Amino acid sequence: MKGEVHSHLEESIRPYIDLIDTLRSVGIHKDLALPTIAVIGDQSSGKSSVLEALSGIALPRGSGIVTRCPLELRLKKVAGGVNWKAVLSYRDKKTEFVDSSLVENYIEQAQNELAGKGVGICDELITLEVMSPDVCDLTLIDLPGIARVPVKGQPEDIEKQIKRLIIKYIEKQETINMVVVPCNIDIATTEALIMAQKVDPEGKRTVGILTKPDLIDRGTESKIMDIAQNKTIPLRKGYIMVKCRGQHQINEKISLEEAAQKERDFFQKHNFFRHLIHFESKSLFMLFIYLFFTHFCQKSLPQLNEQIKKQLWDLRNELKECDAGPPQDPKGAKQFLTETLIGFINQIKSISEGELIIEENLFAQLRMEFKKWNDHLNETKQSCQYIFIFTKHNIKEIKFNQNYRGRELLGFSNYKMFEVVLQKHVTTLKEPAIDLLSAIKGIFMFNIFLDKIYNIQSVQQEKAEKRISEQFEMEHMIFTQDPIYLKSLREITKEPFSEEQLPLFDKKCTYITNMKLFSETEWTAVLSSSLIFFQIVVQRMSDQLPMMITLFMLKQTAHLLSIDMLSLLDGANVSELLFEDSDVGKKRRDLHARLDRMRIGQEKISNFI
Repeated sequence: MKGEVHSHLEESIRPYIDLIDTLRSVGIHKDLALPTIAVIGDQSSGKSSVLEALSGIALPRGSGIVTRCPLELRLKKVAGGVNWKAVLSYRDKKTEFVDSSLVENYIEQAQNELAGKGVGICDELITLEVMSPDVCDLTLIDLPGIARVPVKGQPEDIEKQIKRLIIKYIEKQETINMVVVPCNIDIATTEALIMAQKVDPEGKRTVGILTKPDLIDRGTESKIMDIAQNKTIPLRKGYIMVKCRGQHQINEKISLEEAAQKERDFFQKHNFFRHLIHFESKSLFMLFIYLFFTHFCQKSLPQLNEQIKKQLWDLRNELKECDAGPPQDPKGAKQFLTETLIGFINQIKSISEGELIIEENLFAQLRMEFKKWNDHLNETKQSCQYIFIFTKHNIKEIKFNQNYRGRELLGFSNYKMFEVVLQKHVTTLKEPAIDLLSAIKGIFMFNIFLDKIYNIQSVQQEKAEKRISEQFEMEHMIFTQDPIYLKSLREITKEPFSEEQLPLFDKKCTYITNMKLFSETEWTAVLSSSLIFFQIVVQRMSDQLPMMITLFMLKQTAHLLSIDMLSLLDGANVSELLFEDSDVGKKRRDLHARLDRMRIGQEKISNFI
C-alpha cells in the first residue's frame, strides 16, 4: 500500500507542488495569491511538533514564541543518491547544508536577523527547502503561534501583531488552513480556530489537527470524540488526531522514529481513539492532504491563469504611460547609452554656446547676475571720491577727508596715500566677486545637475577663484594707460581735456587746484581723482570677471564634461550607468520585474494546464 501511495503521489501530486513552488520562486505571490497550506495554532498548541512529525525535521521548539517569522517548509522526496540536503533562504541570502541537526540553529539565526534577537516578530518569509528520500512531498507555511499575554520584552500589542500576520495568509481564498488544536483545552476558546472560522465560515478550506490526546482528563474522552468526529465545530474536511514528541521525550533524546512507534502504540491501545484517523496511518493521512491540496489547485489554477492574463494586460498599459527608458537587452542598452551620451554632449555644447534655450534660460540668469555685479560696481564709485577739483564760479561743496591728508599743502596729494585708499577700495570688491562666482555655479548646477558636472565644476571653481585673486592683485598696482585715463577724465568733466594738459598732473598724481590754469573754462562738475581711476577699474572688472567666470565655469566645463562623458563608453558597466534613481525609473523597473514574473507564470501554468 505504501509503494502504491508514493507512486500515485509522484505521478499526480508532485507536479502541482512543483508548479506552486516555481510560481512562488519567481515571485508571483507578491502580486497574486497562490494555493498554500498555512499551519496556525495558539502558542504551545503543539504546532511545531506536528510539522516535525510531518517533515521528519527537528524544528525550533521551546516555551513562548518560537516561530517569529513565517517559515515556508518545502519538502521534496528525491530518489536514491541524495541522503539529505537543505537550502535555507531569506532576503538575498542562501545557505546550503547537509546536516539536519543544523536546521534549528540556521532558522534561529535567520529569525534573529529579520525580527531581532528576543521575542519580536517579522512578516518576512524564511524558506527551508529539504530534499531527502525520507520526506513526503509537501509545502507548508508555519506561522507564529498566537500569544494572548505579552511576556517580558514583547510589545503590548504582540497579540494584534501576530493575528495581523496570520490573517494576511489565511484570509486568502487560495489558502488551506491547517489549524492545530490541543485536546486538553476547550476547543471553543481556541483563538486559531476562531480566526479560521471568521475567514472560512463554511469550513471548506480548513483542516483541524488535534494534538496532545495523552494529556486529556479521564472522563472527557467522549467530548473529545465528538470534536474528532466533526460534531462540535464542523469542518468540511474534519479533524485528524496526532500524538507527537513532547518536551520530556525530546529531553530524553527519543528519536522521531521511536516517537512514531510510541504514537502507533498509543492509538492502537486506546479504548476511544484507536479508530480515528491519526499519524499511526500516516500514508493515508498524507494521501488525504495531497488530494485536498490537488483538488484545491485544480480549482484555483484556471482562476489564477485568468488573473495573470489581466495583470499582463494592465502592466503593459502602465508601461506605455511611462517614458521608454533604456532597453533591457545588452546590445540595445549599449546603443541607447551611446546615443544618450552623444545627445547629452550636444545639448551641453548648445547650452554653453547659448544656442539652446531651455526652460530655465541659462544666459538670461547669467545676465541678471552680471547686471547685479555691474550695478554694485557703479554704486561703489560714489564712495571713492578723494580730492575734488572745482570750478571758479560754481563751488557748491568740497568733500575732503582729512584722514587721508599727509604733510602736503592743501591742493596737493600724497600719492602713496592715494594708492592705499584705492587699494582698500578695490579690495572690498573681492568678496562680492567670489559671491558672484558661487551664484553662477549654482545656476549651472541647477540647470544641468550631475555628479560628474559637480566634480568638474569644483575644480573649475578653484581655477576661477585663483584667477580672480590674481586679478585683484593686479588691480592693486593702480595702473592704466594715459589715453585711457584721459578718456575717463573727459567723460567725467565733460571738458575737451587734451594730452598737452596732462603735465599739469605730475608723476605722483599731484592734483593742482590753481584756478588760473583753467581760467578760460568754467567747470560745472566736481571731479575726484580717485573717482576717475575707479571708473577705469569698474569698466575693467565689469566685463573681465563675467568673462573669466563664463570661460572657466561654462565653456571649459562643457568641454571637459564632453571628454569625460565619451570616456564612459570605454569598458563601461552599461547596467550601472543606465540605472535610474528617479520615481519614474523605479516605477518602470518595478513594472518590468512584475511583467517578467507574470510572463513566466503564464508560461508555466499554460504548459501545466
